Amino acid sequence: MDEKQIPTVEMSLEALSVAVGKASEDLRAVRSALDTARADIVSHNTSMSRDVVKDAEKAINELRKADEGLREVLQDLAERD
Repeated sequence: MDEKQIPTVEMSLEALSVAVGKASEDLRAVRSALDTARADIVSHNTSMSRDVVKDAEKAINELRKADEGLREVLQDLAERD
């Protein structure tokens, strides 16, 4: 969106739809990588840096915030009728 242009509801929803689409692709790729890493750790009895735990907790918190925000948007859309 152009910063000088005041976003309309349609523009905002379109931007959100694009962002959700990109995020869903990224989340699928991350999930696959996480599953692979978990299987590798179990099968090779390897360890990971404690930074992984810290970063995972941070990501979980951010995903929860995003989930709450998206739930609010869906609630707003449902209330429009």
